[in-house]
Amino acid sequence: MTPSLPPLRDQLLHPSGGLVYHLRALRHRHGLWRGFHQTVAGWLDAWQPARRRLVLVGPNAGHALPGGFLARFDEVVALEPDPLARWWLARRPDATRLRFLAADCLGTPDGLAGLASAFPDAAVLFSNVLGQLPAPEATWSALLNQHLAGQPWASYHDVASTERPPQCTTPVTLAGKDDLESTLARFWQGGTLTVNDHETFRLGGRGPFSYVPWQLAPGRWQLVEWTARSAPPPAQA
Repeated sequence: MTPSLPPLRDQLLHPSGGLVYHLRALRHRHGLWRGFHQTVAGWLDAWQPARRRLVLVGPNAGHALPGGFLARFDEVVALEPDPLARWWLARRPDATRLRFLAADCLGTPDGLAGLASAFPDAAVLFSNVLGQLPAPEATWSALLNQHLAGQPWASYHDVASTERPPQCTTPVTLAGKDDLESTLARFWQGGTLTVNDHETFRLGGRGPFSYVPWQLAPGRWQLVEWTARSAPPPAQA
């Protein structure tokens, strides 16, 4: 039996966004967040999934999505629980092909299977959401490899967070052989580093992986990872 997607309930306060995040965005998107957003724009520009439909999972208001990105696709379907974020995202100049679906693909073990079944011809972008939510079963890597192996997907997500500023903020791309400690050491050299592990390191299990520190707010830093998986083009009828 093909799994169905459970309904997505509205949430103004959510681990992956909400009112606090919107206030931070208004304050920092042209300052502290500028370098991070430029890096994300480069990742997305290089991501060419060869699909005309895109499913956006947890995009929030699209603060990190570069202008014109949504217009690359014939249709964009967004799964976003925050009604204020939906309102904001829908008013982007490139959102003319955007529609929202009130479906939850992250809350149950078979949610990603339901997503793949509902949108077999789509590319999927997880927009800084997987590092905010615990996997409902096993790990996100295992669920992605099990349920989305047949279609292209990409994700940028928090790997670790800390209060200590890094010495290096230049993005790096790694083959996927480094462990978390050595990856962190590329940005935070020497001394003691206390981190919160978001359990998304080397998402999907195969490199390459790209990393960049992001200063989310004064006194709060995230290490963000980018990874993408390709898939054969959909069969022609």
